[in-house]
Amino acid sequence: MKITISQQNKVPVKEGGVGLFFEDLNYDLDGGLYAEMLENRNFEAKDVHGEWDRYVVDFDGGYGWEAYPAGADVALKIKTDRALFAENPHYMRLTAAAGGTGMKNKAYDGVYLTKGQEYKLSFWLRSYDYRDKVFAGVRTGSTIVLGRRFKVRADGKWHRYAATFKAKADAERADFVFELQTAGMVHVDQFSLMPCTAVLGVFRRDLVELMRELKPGFLRFPGGCVVEGNSLENRYLWKESVGEKERRRQNWNRWAVHATCPENNFRTDYSHYGQTLGVGYFEYFRLAEYLGAKPLPVVSVGIACQYMSTEFVPVDDPELEVYVQEALDLIEFALGGPDTVWGKLRADLGHPAPFDLEYLGVGNEQWEASPVQKDGTARPNEFYKRFELFEKRIHERYPALKIVGTVGPTFETDSYYDAWKWVREKLTENPDFVYCADEHFYVSPAWLYDHVHVYDGYPRAGKVYAGEYAAHVPGSGCALFNAPQANCWEGALAEAAFMTGMERNADVVVMKSYAPLFGRLGYTQWSPDLIWFDGKSAYGSPSYYVQKLYSLYTGDYALPAETDLPMTFASATERDGFTYLKVVNATEEAVPVEVEADHAIGELNRIILMEGDLKDYNTLSEPMKISPKDVAPTAPHSALLPPHSFAVLVFRK
Repeated sequence: MKITISQQNKVPVKEGGVGLFFEDLNYDLDGGLYAEMLENRNFEAKDVHGEWDRYVVDFDGGYGWEAYPAGADVALKIKTDRALFAENPHYMRLTAAAGGTGMKNKAYDGVYLTKGQEYKLSFWLRSYDYRDKVFAGVRTGSTIVLGRRFKVRADGKWHRYAATFKAKADAERADFVFELQTAGMVHVDQFSLMPCTAVLGVFRRDLVELMRELKPGFLRFPGGCVVEGNSLENRYLWKESVGEKERRRQNWNRWAVHATCPENNFRTDYSHYGQTLGVGYFEYFRLAEYLGAKPLPVVSVGIACQYMSTEFVPVDDPELEVYVQEALDLIEFALGGPDTVWGKLRADLGHPAPFDLEYLGVGNEQWEASPVQKDGTARPNEFYKRFELFEKRIHERYPALKIVGTVGPTFETDSYYDAWKWVREKLTENPDFVYCADEHFYVSPAWLYDHVHVYDGYPRAGKVYAGEYAAHVPGSGCALFNAPQANCWEGALAEAAFMTGMERNADVVVMKSYAPLFGRLGYTQWSPDLIWFDGKSAYGSPSYYVQKLYSLYTGDYALPAETDLPMTFASATERDGFTYLKVVNATEEAVPVEVEADHAIGELNRIILMEGDLKDYNTLSEPMKISPKDVAPTAPHSALLPPHSFAVLVFRK
């Protein structure tokens, strides 16, 4: 096979074009990126179930807690009188008939500890007449791995108890327990168990480090459908996510009702999936800063998730002003000085300098539609008109801000073509109308191979953000619950091929992010996912390493690169004397490659290779089964590519 590289018609590559999209899905935040180890720690859980546009939200504050030891004479009752915090008013009244009894926390699938590592434990307690000690900590059987007894103040007031401990041993699926030393009654609330290794005191370190290794150019947050909400009441309210964590009103998660149906009585195993907001907008901005990534927050435009609801605020309703103001206040929170209301809040939270906010996503994956309402009438949601309103109001105050728009969740459909027509018409009137438009596609490997050249013919007016995409391999469990095998090499190889087209057309596709980012094993509503984890460990999928190679080995200019063999694909970029040639061999045979160029590219300096059987995937026991490996070059301009392989050939002048 011959690959020809040319300097003719090269185009600039936007720095940091490969990024991350984080959505609170698959227990990615509570139970994942948020390092808090306890579940329903504040007794505010809700049990959510129901069907399209009809959801039932039942309070279930005792979820995740049970008497300890099993069968003990312990009474657990949720109370609200004289609450600790009005925003999260529920707490637990624990009455123990005997000492050495109490309650334990589910902690997802149990507590995982590492011997010698330090953990912070805290809780709030109120006692009127109980004066003995209480124990809080982690047990494996009768062995205490972490924790101690705390002396209680019996004055009828809430008090916070806290301590830091080193784990005495490794622990897996252990019990977090709270016990009274003698019979009695206490009120408790806001338990917490956090590893001291947490990044910024908030984020689970191994997950953050996997993110950081990708060197992302941007971080989109907090969703996704979570931004829209299953209802407008359920949407993400950024103002409720900042300030004291105990005062952030807990919300239920839109993914709690994903895939409800008559067969499961409209309730899934994840009906208690919630958002404690222990990670909010301030923490998201700080995480982006830690990663060296540009923050890309997304705001609601007053339309609930169109897959799950018909609800929206009409454009002529004065209530829409609330949504516009939420967006403007968010920008002020990120960029405003200490003399502004929201800039002062950011400074008071410990970040006097503005955040590096360059982008704002306006809407998630909305499209122009006329949904049939509950009263049987169809009403237009006027998405285009409302977006234009948001754009005008935002750019009046912040003209330099780059707005990321959307052309909906489908590709090559009537709504997609109509949305692009609208975007391009508006761009002719105002070149700053949008910086780029968000495209989403979850498709088969065959579709990706067939569409490698789709961006070759795109109009150059109107930039693309490939905001959500992944290969869904037929028969692998894609888009279903808990299917890490969906991240097989067959899908990742097709993604690598499609990305050659995105990279070659870097003047059109200016941003891209695989989705979803994380999946907690046993708690997943959507497969495949870039990174998989459990309570102890995490690993990157084959798709993770494809993304990593595109992020790390991309130059300043994209060069035309062509292959002369079917089912082989290539793209090339250059920077500072290096040429990075990415090559996919999707055939079943090993292919010898000869590289030619119309300019000096130097000689092969390094080959980074990924290969494997198409159905192979990474696991906790084999986390690097499909991952990049260095291969020593044997010739200055040629190499042998194995079947079903992806390689980065690095040339140096």
